Amino acid sequence: MSFLRNYLNKIKPNFEEGGKLHAFRSIFDGFETFLYVPNDTAKAGGVNIHDAIDSKRIMSMVVIALMPAMLFGMYNVGYQNYLAAGMLESAGFIEIFCYGFLAVLPKILVSYIVGLGIEFAWAQWNGEEIQEGYLVSGIIIPLIIPIGCPLWMLALACAFSVIFCKEIFGGTGMNIFNPAIAARMFLFFAYPSKMTGDSVWVAQDSIFGLGNDLADGFTAATPLGQIAQNITPDASIMDMVIGFIPGSIGETSLIAIAIGAAILLWTGIASWRTMLSVFVGGIAFALLFEQTGQSITWWHHLVMGGFAFGAVFMATDPVTSCRTKTGQFIYGFIIGAMAIIIRVRNAGYPEGMMLAIFFGNMMAPMIDHFIVERNISKRLKRGGKK
Repeated sequence: MSFLRNYLNKIKPNFEEGGKLHAFRSIFDGFETFLYVPNDTAKAGGVNIHDAIDSKRIMSMVVIALMPAMLFGMYNVGYQNYLAAGMLESAGFIEIFCYGFLAVLPKILVSYIVGLGIEFAWAQWNGEEIQEGYLVSGIIIPLIIPIGCPLWMLALACAFSVIFCKEIFGGTGMNIFNPAIAARMFLFFAYPSKMTGDSVWVAQDSIFGLGNDLADGFTAATPLGQIAQNITPDASIMDMVIGFIPGSIGETSLIAIAIGAAILLWTGIASWRTMLSVFVGGIAFALLFEQTGQSITWWHHLVMGGFAFGAVFMATDPVTSCRTKTGQFIYGFIIGAMAIIIRVRNAGYPEGMMLAIFFGNMMAPMIDHFIVERNISKRLKRGGKK
Protein backbone atom coordinates (compact mmCIF):
# COMPACT_ATOMS: atom_id res chain seq x y z
CA MET A 1 0.00 0.00 0.00
CA SER A 2 3.01 2.31 0.42
CA PHE A 3 3.48 2.27 -3.35
CA LEU A 4 -0.08 3.54 -3.85
CA ARG A 5 0.37 6.21 -1.17
CA ASN A 6 3.61 7.41 -2.76
CA TYR A 7 2.00 7.47 -6.20
CA LEU A 8 -0.93 9.57 -4.95
CA ASN A 9 1.48 11.99 -3.28
CA LYS A 10 3.40 12.29 -6.54
CA ILE A 11 0.41 13.17 -8.72
CA LYS A 12 -1.45 15.23 -6.10
CA PRO A 13 0.17 18.59 -7.08
CA ASN A 14 -1.42 18.25 -10.51
CA PHE A 15 -4.86 18.42 -8.89
CA GLU A 16 -4.13 21.30 -6.48
CA GLU A 17 -4.58 25.02 -7.15
CA GLY A 18 -2.57 25.94 -10.24
CA GLY A 19 -2.08 22.32 -11.35
CA LYS A 20 -2.90 21.25 -14.88
CA LEU A 21 -5.66 18.92 -13.61
CA HIS A 22 -7.09 21.33 -11.05
CA ALA A 23 -10.53 21.05 -12.68
CA PHE A 24 -10.70 17.45 -11.41
CA ARG A 25 -9.65 18.20 -7.84
CA SER A 26 -12.96 17.01 -6.37
CA ILE A 27 -12.66 13.63 -8.08
CA PHE A 28 -9.07 13.12 -6.89
CA ASP A 29 -9.97 14.19 -3.36
CA GLY A 30 -12.91 11.80 -3.26
CA PHE A 31 -10.75 8.89 -4.43
CA GLU A 32 -7.88 9.70 -2.04
CA THR A 33 -10.05 10.10 1.04
CA PHE A 34 -11.90 6.88 0.19
CA LEU A 35 -8.58 5.00 0.36
CA TYR A 36 -6.92 6.86 3.24
CA VAL A 37 -8.00 8.82 6.31
CA PRO A 38 -7.38 12.53 5.56
CA ASN A 39 -4.47 14.23 7.33
CA ASP A 40 -6.29 17.55 7.50
CA THR A 41 -7.02 18.92 10.97
CA ALA A 42 -9.45 21.54 12.20
CA LYS A 43 -8.01 25.04 11.86
CA ALA A 44 -10.69 27.00 13.72
CA GLY A 45 -9.91 28.35 17.16
CA GLY A 46 -11.43 27.02 20.35
CA VAL A 47 -12.04 23.49 21.47
CA ASN A 48 -12.27 20.74 18.85
CA ILE A 49 -13.41 17.16 19.39
CA HIS A 50 -11.22 14.60 17.64
CA ASP A 51 -12.35 11.11 16.71
CA ALA A 52 -10.50 8.12 15.31
CA ILE A 53 -13.10 7.54 12.60
CA ASP A 54 -14.39 9.87 9.88
CA SER A 55 -17.68 9.80 8.03
CA LYS A 56 -16.26 7.75 5.15
CA ARG A 57 -15.22 5.05 7.60
CA ILE A 58 -18.69 5.14 9.18
CA MET A 59 -20.30 4.65 5.78
CA SER A 60 -17.87 1.83 4.98
CA MET A 61 -18.83 0.07 8.22
CA VAL A 62 -22.52 0.27 7.28
CA VAL A 63 -21.70 -1.25 3.90
CA ILE A 64 -19.91 -4.11 5.69
CA ALA A 65 -22.98 -4.61 7.90
CA LEU A 66 -25.13 -4.85 4.75
CA MET A 67 -22.97 -7.62 3.26
CA PRO A 68 -24.78 -10.57 4.94
CA ALA A 69 -28.18 -9.36 3.68
CA MET A 70 -26.79 -8.70 0.21
CA LEU A 71 -25.03 -12.05 -0.12
CA PHE A 72 -28.02 -14.00 1.15
CA GLY A 73 -30.25 -11.96 -1.14
CA MET A 74 -28.14 -13.05 -4.10
CA TYR A 75 -28.48 -16.68 -3.09
CA ASN A 76 -32.22 -16.34 -2.52
CA VAL A 77 -32.70 -14.86 -6.00
CA GLY A 78 -31.16 -18.02 -7.47
CA TYR A 79 -33.02 -20.21 -4.97
CA GLN A 80 -36.41 -18.78 -5.96
CA ASN A 81 -35.67 -19.19 -9.68
CA TYR A 82 -34.63 -22.84 -9.37
CA LEU A 83 -37.50 -23.54 -6.96
CA ALA A 84 -40.04 -22.08 -9.40
CA ALA A 85 -38.62 -24.19 -12.22
CA GLY A 86 -38.67 -27.35 -10.11
CA MET A 87 -34.89 -27.71 -10.52
CA LEU A 88 -33.82 -26.92 -6.96
CA GLU A 89 -32.78 -30.46 -5.99
CA SER A 90 -30.51 -30.84 -9.01
CA ALA A 91 -28.73 -27.50 -8.53
CA GLY A 92 -25.69 -26.95 -6.34
CA PHE A 93 -24.95 -24.07 -3.98
CA ILE A 94 -22.40 -22.46 -6.32
CA GLU A 95 -24.74 -22.67 -9.29
CA ILE A 96 -27.62 -21.09 -7.38
CA PHE A 97 -25.46 -18.34 -5.89
CA CYS A 98 -23.75 -17.49 -9.18
CA TYR A 99 -27.12 -17.06 -10.87
CA GLY A 100 -28.29 -14.71 -8.12
CA PHE A 101 -24.97 -12.85 -8.20
CA LEU A 102 -25.26 -12.25 -11.95
CA ALA A 103 -28.88 -11.14 -11.56
CA VAL A 104 -28.22 -8.67 -8.72
CA LEU A 105 -24.81 -7.32 -9.77
CA PRO A 106 -26.15 -5.16 -12.67
CA LYS A 107 -28.55 -3.44 -10.25
CA ILE A 108 -25.73 -2.59 -7.85
CA LEU A 109 -23.55 -1.32 -10.71
CA VAL A 110 -26.35 0.86 -12.14
CA SER A 111 -27.10 2.27 -8.70
CA TYR A 112 -23.49 3.28 -8.06
CA ILE A 113 -22.73 4.45 -11.59
CA VAL A 114 -25.78 6.72 -11.76
CA GLY A 115 -25.74 7.94 -8.17
CA LEU A 116 -22.00 8.48 -7.81
CA GLY A 117 -21.82 9.89 -11.33
CA ILE A 118 -24.34 12.60 -10.44
CA GLU A 119 -22.61 13.33 -7.11
CA PHE A 120 -19.20 13.57 -8.80
CA ALA A 121 -20.58 15.88 -11.49
CA TRP A 122 -22.41 18.01 -8.92
CA ALA A 123 -19.31 18.36 -6.73
CA GLN A 124 -17.11 19.17 -9.72
CA TRP A 125 -19.56 21.77 -11.02
CA ASN A 126 -19.70 23.53 -7.65
CA GLY A 127 -16.04 23.05 -6.74
CA GLU A 128 -16.96 21.11 -3.60
CA GLU A 129 -15.68 17.95 -1.95
CA ILE A 130 -17.37 14.73 -3.00
CA GLN A 131 -19.75 13.54 -0.31
CA GLU A 132 -19.60 9.97 0.93
CA GLY A 133 -23.25 9.38 1.82
CA TYR A 134 -24.06 7.52 -1.40
CA LEU A 135 -21.70 4.70 -0.43
CA VAL A 136 -24.56 3.39 1.72
CA SER A 137 -27.55 4.52 -0.36
CA GLY A 138 -25.99 2.99 -3.47
CA ILE A 139 -26.15 -0.50 -2.01
CA ILE A 140 -29.40 -0.14 -0.01
CA ILE A 141 -31.46 0.93 -3.04
CA PRO A 142 -30.86 -2.32 -5.01
CA LEU A 143 -31.58 -4.35 -1.87
CA ILE A 144 -35.05 -2.88 -1.27
CA ILE A 145 -36.47 -3.41 -4.75
CA PRO A 146 -37.84 -6.56 -6.43
CA ILE A 147 -35.48 -8.51 -8.66
CA GLY A 148 -37.89 -7.86 -11.55
CA CYS A 149 -37.37 -4.09 -11.50
CA PRO A 150 -35.88 -2.99 -14.89
CA LEU A 151 -32.48 -1.32 -14.82
CA TRP A 152 -33.68 1.86 -16.53
CA MET A 153 -36.30 2.37 -13.82
CA LEU A 154 -33.65 1.85 -11.16
CA ALA A 155 -31.45 4.45 -12.88
CA LEU A 156 -34.30 6.99 -12.85
CA ALA A 157 -34.98 6.32 -9.17
CA CYS A 158 -31.31 6.77 -8.23
CA ALA A 159 -31.12 10.03 -10.16
CA PHE A 160 -34.32 11.28 -8.49
CA SER A 161 -33.11 10.44 -4.99
CA VAL A 162 -29.67 12.04 -5.42
CA ILE A 163 -30.89 15.23 -7.12
CA PHE A 164 -34.18 15.93 -5.36
CA CYS A 165 -33.56 14.37 -1.93
CA LYS A 166 -29.88 15.21 -1.37
CA GLU A 167 -28.23 17.80 -3.56
CA ILE A 168 -30.96 20.43 -3.59
CA PHE A 169 -30.94 20.30 0.22
CA GLY A 170 -27.17 20.82 0.35
CA GLY A 171 -25.77 17.31 0.04
CA THR A 172 -24.91 14.64 2.59
CA GLY A 173 -25.86 15.64 6.12
CA MET A 174 -28.41 18.22 4.98
CA ASN A 175 -31.09 16.00 3.48
CA ILE A 176 -34.43 15.65 5.25
CA PHE A 177 -35.50 12.32 3.77
CA ASN A 178 -33.59 9.07 3.46
CA PRO A 179 -32.45 8.84 -0.20
CA ALA A 180 -33.02 5.09 -0.39
CA ILE A 181 -36.61 5.49 0.82
CA ALA A 182 -37.10 8.32 -1.68
CA ALA A 183 -35.89 6.07 -4.51
CA ARG A 184 -38.25 3.27 -3.54
CA MET A 185 -41.18 5.65 -3.18
CA PHE A 186 -40.44 7.07 -6.62
CA LEU A 187 -40.57 3.58 -8.11
CA PHE A 188 -43.62 2.57 -6.09
CA PHE A 189 -45.77 5.50 -7.17
CA ALA A 190 -44.37 6.02 -10.67
CA TYR A 191 -44.23 2.36 -11.74
CA PRO A 192 -46.48 0.41 -9.35
CA SER A 193 -46.80 -2.61 -11.65
CA LYS A 194 -43.05 -3.23 -11.31
CA MET A 195 -43.03 -2.85 -7.52
CA THR A 196 -46.15 -4.74 -6.44
CA GLY A 197 -48.16 -7.75 -7.53
CA ASP A 198 -47.02 -11.34 -7.88
CA SER A 199 -44.94 -11.19 -11.06
CA VAL A 200 -41.94 -9.12 -9.91
CA TRP A 201 -40.39 -11.16 -7.09
CA VAL A 202 -38.72 -14.02 -8.97
CA ALA A 203 -36.04 -13.67 -11.67
CA GLN A 204 -37.56 -15.28 -14.76
CA ASP A 205 -34.72 -15.48 -17.30
CA SER A 206 -31.59 -17.61 -17.50
CA ILE A 207 -28.23 -15.79 -17.43
CA PHE A 208 -25.17 -17.12 -19.26
CA GLY A 209 -26.60 -20.62 -19.13
CA LEU A 210 -27.38 -20.43 -15.41
CA GLY A 211 -30.90 -20.44 -14.02
CA ASN A 212 -34.10 -21.17 -15.86
CA ASP A 213 -36.42 -19.40 -18.26
CA LEU A 214 -39.78 -19.45 -16.54
CA ALA A 215 -43.09 -19.50 -18.37
CA ASP A 216 -44.60 -16.16 -19.37
CA GLY A 217 -46.96 -14.88 -16.73
CA PHE A 218 -45.29 -16.82 -13.91
CA THR A 219 -46.25 -15.36 -10.51
CA ALA A 220 -45.06 -15.80 -6.93
CA ALA A 221 -46.66 -13.91 -4.08
CA THR A 222 -44.82 -12.70 -0.99
CA PRO A 223 -46.23 -13.68 2.42
CA LEU A 224 -47.37 -10.08 2.97
CA GLY A 225 -49.07 -10.06 -0.41
CA GLN A 226 -50.90 -13.27 0.44
CA ILE A 227 -52.10 -11.87 3.75
CA ALA A 228 -53.35 -8.71 2.01
CA GLN A 229 -55.51 -11.01 -0.13
CA ASN A 230 -56.76 -12.91 2.97
CA ILE A 231 -54.68 -15.95 2.00
CA THR A 232 -52.70 -17.88 4.61
CA PRO A 233 -48.97 -17.68 3.72
CA ASP A 234 -47.66 -20.97 2.32
CA ALA A 235 -44.14 -20.32 3.65
CA SER A 236 -43.17 -21.79 7.02
CA ILE A 237 -41.99 -19.60 9.88
CA MET A 238 -38.51 -21.12 9.50
CA ASP A 239 -38.37 -20.12 5.82
CA MET A 240 -39.42 -16.59 6.79
CA VAL A 241 -36.72 -16.34 9.46
CA ILE A 242 -33.97 -17.78 7.24
CA GLY A 243 -35.21 -15.86 4.20
CA PHE A 244 -36.26 -18.48 1.64
CA ILE A 245 -39.30 -16.48 0.53
CA PRO A 246 -40.05 -14.14 -2.38
CA GLY A 247 -39.41 -10.49 -1.57
CA SER A 248 -37.11 -7.55 -2.12
CA ILE A 249 -33.54 -8.65 -2.66
CA GLY A 250 -32.05 -7.84 0.75
CA GLU A 251 -35.10 -7.86 2.99
CA THR A 252 -36.02 -11.54 3.31
CA SER A 253 -33.51 -12.98 5.81
CA LEU A 254 -34.03 -12.04 9.45
CA ILE A 255 -30.80 -13.83 10.37
CA ALA A 256 -28.68 -11.87 7.88
CA ILE A 257 -30.28 -8.61 9.02
CA ALA A 258 -29.62 -9.52 12.67
CA ILE A 259 -25.92 -10.04 11.87
CA GLY A 260 -25.83 -6.58 10.31
CA ALA A 261 -27.60 -5.12 13.34
CA ALA A 262 -25.04 -6.70 15.66
CA ILE A 263 -22.18 -5.13 13.65
CA LEU A 264 -23.80 -1.68 13.73
CA LEU A 265 -24.53 -1.85 17.46
CA TRP A 266 -21.11 -3.29 18.38
CA THR A 267 -19.32 -0.52 16.50
CA GLY A 268 -21.69 2.16 17.85
CA ILE A 269 -22.61 3.29 14.34
CA ALA A 270 -26.39 2.90 14.78
CA SER A 271 -28.56 4.04 17.67
CA TRP A 272 -29.85 1.14 19.74
CA ARG A 273 -32.60 3.44 21.02
CA THR A 274 -34.03 3.95 17.56
CA MET A 275 -33.64 0.32 16.57
CA LEU A 276 -35.21 -1.02 19.76
CA SER A 277 -38.11 1.42 19.78
CA VAL A 278 -39.05 0.55 16.17
CA PHE A 279 -39.52 -3.07 17.22
CA VAL A 280 -41.30 -2.06 20.44
CA GLY A 281 -43.72 0.16 18.52
CA GLY A 282 -44.33 -2.51 15.91
CA ILE A 283 -44.88 -5.29 18.45
CA ALA A 284 -47.19 -3.13 20.59
CA PHE A 285 -49.52 -2.28 17.73
CA ALA A 286 -49.32 -5.76 16.22
CA LEU A 287 -50.48 -7.15 19.58
CA LEU A 288 -53.24 -4.55 19.72
CA PHE A 289 -54.57 -5.49 16.29
CA GLU A 290 -54.15 -9.18 17.07
CA GLN A 291 -56.39 -8.83 20.13
CA THR A 292 -59.09 -7.19 18.01
CA GLY A 293 -58.93 -9.97 15.43
CA GLN A 294 -57.73 -7.67 12.64
CA SER A 295 -54.22 -8.99 12.25
CA ILE A 296 -51.99 -12.05 12.14
CA THR A 297 -49.80 -12.97 15.10
CA TRP A 298 -47.42 -10.19 16.11
CA TRP A 299 -44.22 -12.08 15.34
CA HIS A 300 -45.29 -12.60 11.73
CA HIS A 301 -44.96 -8.87 11.16
CA LEU A 302 -41.31 -8.96 12.26
CA VAL A 303 -40.26 -11.73 9.86
CA MET A 304 -42.20 -10.63 6.78
CA GLY A 305 -41.50 -7.80 4.37
CA GLY A 306 -39.06 -5.00 5.06
CA PHE A 307 -39.86 -4.34 8.72
CA ALA A 308 -36.58 -5.68 10.16
CA PHE A 309 -34.44 -4.28 7.32
CA GLY A 310 -36.01 -0.85 7.66
CA ALA A 311 -35.62 -0.83 11.45
CA VAL A 312 -31.92 -1.76 11.29
CA PHE A 313 -30.57 0.03 8.24
CA MET A 314 -32.90 2.93 7.34
CA ALA A 315 -34.70 4.13 10.46
CA THR A 316 -31.29 4.45 12.14
CA ASP A 317 -29.88 6.76 9.45
CA PRO A 318 -28.16 9.43 11.60
CA VAL A 319 -28.91 12.22 9.14
CA THR A 320 -32.67 11.79 8.80
CA SER A 321 -33.52 10.42 12.26
CA CYS A 322 -33.69 12.18 15.62
CA ARG A 323 -30.47 13.35 17.27
CA THR A 324 -31.70 13.62 20.88
CA LYS A 325 -31.77 10.43 22.95
CA THR A 326 -35.37 10.85 24.06
CA GLY A 327 -36.34 11.81 20.54
CA GLN A 328 -34.85 8.57 19.19
CA PHE A 329 -37.21 6.54 21.39
CA ILE A 330 -40.23 8.53 20.20
CA TYR A 331 -39.12 8.54 16.57
CA GLY A 332 -38.54 4.78 16.46
CA PHE A 333 -41.81 3.98 18.22
CA ILE A 334 -43.76 6.11 15.73
CA ILE A 335 -42.15 4.32 12.77
CA GLY A 336 -42.83 0.85 14.15
CA ALA A 337 -46.41 1.67 15.08
CA MET A 338 -47.18 3.40 11.78
CA ALA A 339 -45.76 0.50 9.75
CA ILE A 340 -48.16 -1.94 11.41
CA ILE A 341 -51.12 0.44 11.15
CA ILE A 342 -50.54 0.85 7.40
CA ARG A 343 -50.11 -2.89 6.89
CA VAL A 344 -53.28 -3.81 8.76
CA ARG A 345 -55.62 -0.97 7.85
CA ASN A 346 -54.68 -0.32 4.22
CA ALA A 347 -54.56 -3.35 1.96
CA GLY A 348 -53.29 -1.16 -0.89
CA TYR A 349 -49.95 -0.81 0.92
CA PRO A 350 -49.22 -4.28 2.36
CA GLU A 351 -45.62 -3.35 3.23
CA GLY A 352 -46.06 -0.20 5.33
CA MET A 353 -42.41 0.30 6.34
CA MET A 354 -41.58 2.57 3.41
CA LEU A 355 -44.26 5.14 4.23
CA ALA A 356 -43.63 4.82 7.96
CA ILE A 357 -39.95 5.78 7.63
CA PHE A 358 -40.83 8.59 5.23
CA PHE A 359 -43.26 10.13 7.71
CA GLY A 360 -40.80 9.47 10.54
CA ASN A 361 -38.14 11.47 8.65
CA MET A 362 -40.67 14.25 8.25
CA MET A 363 -41.40 14.40 11.97
CA ALA A 364 -37.85 13.94 13.28
CA PRO A 365 -36.88 17.67 13.30
CA MET A 366 -40.11 18.57 15.11
CA ILE A 367 -39.56 15.86 17.72
CA ASP A 368 -36.00 17.05 18.37
CA HIS A 369 -37.19 20.66 18.58
CA PHE A 370 -39.71 19.92 21.32
CA ILE A 371 -37.26 17.73 23.24
CA VAL A 372 -34.61 20.48 23.18
CA GLU A 373 -37.12 23.16 24.20
CA ARG A 374 -38.33 20.95 27.04
CA ASN A 375 -34.75 20.42 28.27
CA ILE A 376 -34.06 24.16 28.14
CA SER A 377 -37.23 24.88 30.11
CA LYS A 378 -36.34 22.31 32.78
CA ARG A 379 -32.83 23.71 33.22
CA LEU A 380 -34.15 27.24 33.53
CA LYS A 381 -36.56 26.12 36.24
CA ARG A 382 -33.76 24.35 38.13
CA GLY A 383 -31.85 27.64 38.02
CA GLY A 384 -34.77 29.55 39.50
CA LYS A 385 -35.72 31.25 36.23
CA LYS A 386 -39.11 31.23 34.53
